[in-house]
Amino acid sequence: MKFKVVLERESDGRYSVHCPALPGCVSCGDTRDEALRNIHEAMELYIETLRERGQPLPSSDAEIEIEEVEVPV
Repeated sequence: MKFKVVLERESDGRYSVHCPALPGCVSCGDTRDEALRNIHEAMELYIETLRERGQPLPSSDAEIEIEEVEVPV
């Protein structure tokens, strides 16, 4: 299974990352690579938990639309 993730660099230089197709599946890391490793592990645990609970697995994140827009404030 493959999922898109959103990776953001924070003001302190660390990275936060989340997977829109897996609500609540978030992680972070001191480096980009560490954040991606951490979200990979979080996603595996998320999917494992769904299986253990007999809940349906997400089939694809193709329906998740990620759009970057600027919002003036």
